[in-house]
Order: sequence, then C-alpha cells, then structure tokens
Amino acid sequence: MCGIVGALSLTNSSFKITERYVTAMRDTMIHRGPDGCGTWISDDKEVGFGHRRLSIIDLSEAAAQPMCNADRSLWLTFNGEIYNHAEIRSELVKDGFNQWKTDHSDTEVILHAYERWGIEAIHKFRGMFAFGLWDNRNKELYLARDRIGIKPLYYSIHHGRLTFASEIKALLEDPEQPRAVCEEALYHYLSFLTTPGPQTLFEGIHKLAPGTWLRIKSNGTVKEYKYWDVLDHTQPLTNVSEEEISERVLEELRTAVQLRKVSDVPIGVFLSGGIDSSTNAALFSEGESRPINTFSIGYRGEYESYQNELHFARSMAKKVGAVYHDRLLTQDDLIDFLPQMVHLQDEPIADPVCVPVYYVSKLARDNGVTVCQVGEGADELFWGYPNWKLLLELQYKNSWPVPTSLKKLGLAGLRMLGREKTLYYEWLRRGANKLPVFWGGAEAFTEAQKRNLLSDRLKNKFKNFSSWEAIKPTYDRFRQKAWEQKPLQWMSYMDLNMRLPELLLMRVDKMSMGASLESRVPFLDHKFVELAMSIPENIKTRNGNLKYILKKSVRGLIPDELIDRKKQGFGVPIHEWFLDQLGTRVSRELVEFSEKTDLFNCAAVKEIMNNRKTPLAWYLFNLALWWKKHFN
Repeated sequence: MCGIVGALSLTNSSFKITERYVTAMRDTMIHRGPDGCGTWISDDKEVGFGHRRLSIIDLSEAAAQPMCNADRSLWLTFNGEIYNHAEIRSELVKDGFNQWKTDHSDTEVILHAYERWGIEAIHKFRGMFAFGLWDNRNKELYLARDRIGIKPLYYSIHHGRLTFASEIKALLEDPEQPRAVCEEALYHYLSFLTTPGPQTLFEGIHKLAPGTWLRIKSNGTVKEYKYWDVLDHTQPLTNVSEEEISERVLEELRTAVQLRKVSDVPIGVFLSGGIDSSTNAALFSEGESRPINTFSIGYRGEYESYQNELHFARSMAKKVGAVYHDRLLTQDDLIDFLPQMVHLQDEPIADPVCVPVYYVSKLARDNGVTVCQVGEGADELFWGYPNWKLLLELQYKNSWPVPTSLKKLGLAGLRMLGREKTLYYEWLRRGANKLPVFWGGAEAFTEAQKRNLLSDRLKNKFKNFSSWEAIKPTYDRFRQKAWEQKPLQWMSYMDLNMRLPELLLMRVDKMSMGASLESRVPFLDHKFVELAMSIPENIKTRNGNLKYILKKSVRGLIPDELIDRKKQGFGVPIHEWFLDQLGTRVSRELVEFSEKTDLFNCAAVKEIMNNRKTPLAWYLFNLALWWKKHFN
C-alpha cells in the first residue's frame, strides 16, 4: 500500500508539469510510503506521476513505481493490493506475455493485464486498489478505484490541468488549487459525520466513487463509468437451506482471509474480542507454523460510556496461540493526537474511533508488523447493530397504509410541543414525505437541527434542500436493481454505498496509513459481499437475533461466550472526557469557529455545549479544527 499522485496538462494549456511540482505533492504523503519514492515526467511535460512506497509484495527495486511496460507506452502509479495477482500472471503467461521484469509484483500484473484486456482487466482484480494509468498510445489517463472503496482517490480539474492523489493534502500543495469551503458538502457533513462523494469539503476537489473508473483524454474529455455494483452480481439464495448458506459464508470468508495473507512482510490482526475480529484471528491462524500477532486497544480507568473488552481479546488470542499486544489510552493521548488527526484526515471524519484506530495501528507498527487484518463490514452485511432492530421495525411501520395527511397532522402536533428537533420527528417527517426512514447507519444532526444550527445566510440558501439529495441516486439504483425490495437489503446497500466507503473505511485508511501500516478487510472482499447480499432478509433476521447467520457460520470456530455476549461497538469514553479538559478545549475552539465564520448560529452552537450534547459537539469540533488548519 502506498501514496499516489499525478497530473495531466490538458490541451491548449500552457502549464508544464515538472519533477519539482510532482515531488512536492508526493512528499506530503511520506507516512503512506516511508520505504521509497519515485517520480516520472513525460518528455513533453504533459503528464507526471509520483509514488511513495510501503513495501508489501515484491520488495525488490524492480517493483518500484511509477512503473512502465516494456515499450514505455504505459505508465502506472498504484496504491493497494491485488490478492489474485499470481493467478492473473499465470493467465497472461499462457497468453504469451513473457517479458516480466519482476518476480511477483502485482503492479506489473496490472500493467500487462491492461495491455491484454484494456480497462476491462479491472474485472479480474480481486483486492483493494486506487491507481492512475497513462496510455500514451491513446493519449488518455485512467483513474480507478476498487469496488468497495477501501482505497481513497481524489482529483481536481483546474487551471488547464487535472491532478489526482491518495490524499487531499497532496492536491493542496498545488499553489493554484482553489481553496474554499463547499457549503453543500458541509450541509451533508452535518447529516452523515462525513462528506458523501463525489464532493469533499473543499470546493472543486472530488472523490472518485467506489467501483468506478474515470477516463480523461488530453483534450479534456472526461468519461466516468461505474464498472461494479453489488446488485448486478447477486444470486438470490431463496431456495437454499440455512445450513448450506452458513457453510458457504464460512467457506467464502475463509478464502477472503487466506487471500489477505499474501505478503512479503509480517502481518497481524486487530483484535477487539468481538465476533468479527475474533473470526479474523481464528481464520488467519489456520495453517500458520508460528504464532500470529494480535493488537488491542483499551482505556486506562473505568468509564460508564465504554467498558474495556480486553479480557475477551486476551481470551481469543490465547485460544489461537497468538502473541498478544495491547495499549491503554488516556484523555491526554486523545488531546495530544488532535493536531496529527486533523492533518491525516484532510477533511473531518467525525468519528472519535479515529483515535484508537491510529494508536492500535502504531502499536502494530512499533512491534514490527506492517499489515493488519481488520473487521469492518460484517455489521452492515449481517444486521449487526442493535439500533438496526428499531430502524428495521420503523421501516416496516412506515409502509403501513396510514394516510399521509395523518402523518402530517402528527408532525404539526410535535411542532406545537416543541419536538421538531427530535429524531422521532425526523423519522415521521421522512414517512410523511414517502421517503425511507433509514438514511444510513451514522446520522448526526436531523434536518430541523441543522436549520437551527446554520447561519441565516445558509439557512436561506438551503431552505428547499435536504440531505436526501445525497441519498437519492443510491435509492434509485436500489429500486431499479435489488432482487429483494425489503428494508434490510436497503439498509445494507445504503451503508455499502455511504457509511463504509465514506466513514469507516476512510477512518481505517487514514489512521492506519498515518502509522505507515496497511489494513486489509476480509469481510469486504467483493465476492464475499456479493454472497452476503444474496442472502434473504428472513435468514439474516431469524428469531430477531443480530448476525444470526454469521454466528451460525462461525460457531465452533470461535468460543460461544464471544458469539453470545452482548454486542459492544468499538468506542471511546468521549462523554466523560468532555466533562474534563477536553470539554474546555472544545468550547474554546467552537466559540472561535462560530465567531470567525458565517456558517453557524453562535447561540445554537453554545446551546449544544451548555446542554452537554457530547456527540454533536464532537462533530462540530472536528469541523472547527479542520477549518482552523486550512482556512484561518
């Protein structure tokens, strides 16, 4: 895994790309690639690529990037891993491709696969990736991102050029990159704790969507194509027994884990003691001749809002014979990390779990491990969140034949009682407008709360607008394609398109790479995701048990006490710390932010702090720190 950057000067532009220009952008991301670096500039200075290398597969200099093919007509800068690269290489050899300069580089496989099949080669890749590929014969640049969105890729078109990079900070190194707040993205950030693609909080800087490639010709013509959507690859398991489904789930997951063991450097596992990470540890340890390394994070002291799970993690590590490592964090660790957190995020990811993810990544790196497996994705695919029970029930009740006029009468009554800013008012409002209740597994401010929070200028700007605009394209695709038009399928599909790529996977990528550690996500192997989305809702929700079919699949693999214990998400005791020095810091930053911008109503911000609405305050705090770094 690495950091990539590149630029293309468009036709009729006087801008010439230099090594100094590309290298300056490249070296903002040294943390993503401390093992080496490279730069390539075309002879006509119209194209340039940069690369920071974290050596994982084929550690030789021959595998360094940017990489070209034999006649130098193709150039590639690539971030990620193609887990089935050996299989594709064998296919290419059989087809007559015998000019290989590396022993087993997956980067070179991408180049030759493109030579053989063109951009359609992307369908053969099983892994996580973001890359830029220049085809000099056709004078076109391809930008591509993996199916799930595990690896980030940003781009901007301005002043006669296109720039792209793994991180926004690289694009900002261009002195002519416009720097302004995207206010529509800000509106959506307040809803989702993150910015839904293709926007970012920087006006003019975009994210490439998961499962998408972008082709840019030197004359400025741009084509965007979505090459993968999970709903195009589901095979309904409606007539398959529950027993067979559970066996297939374990079999496919075992394959996903085994594929992610491909590495020329040490690999470990993040272990919380929950079902997902424990399953990772158990499957990863299979066939290993030496003990695996596991890494866990807890907190020093006892907190009501978050209970340490380290005894469960130790128990699982002992069961698989792992070498167990942990670290206990304090409030000072969080406060000390804030400047680096803002630097690594580039734009706010308003989830405090960014803090422990960074520290557990650093723990692994400090113990000689360069790659770790993580458990993201299982909850979204298998109905794993406790609040999803309520949301599923509400989604069904929303479809009851209740007249819209009656729902609107209920809304009027709630407004009269001063309940307009409550979550149940928002749910009823969606129902009254014939919208799905579920807008994602991570919601921050409701529409009414946002209108109370925004400045008069923004309140007027967005008076006929809502965050449904960010969701509607996903919902339309679901209605057109889903084989099972049921609420749980919508909930999983929504989070596969929003919460996972925009929040959880961004959180993992930015924080782990901040410690120069690669993170791999077996539960989000695209073949496994396709299988999970083929399972009927009634199987996933059998007897009202969360993760019913996944638990059935792994029972016997991990201890029953881990399977049957109450679900606890990976969290931070942020509430208690707000009552201490963290709260003082947050208050100071939010007051300064409110007074220096015309984005929010100062009184509404102070009300959030005075009422100790800790989660909402944290979301705004992240935004204030971001603004202070980039605009103050």
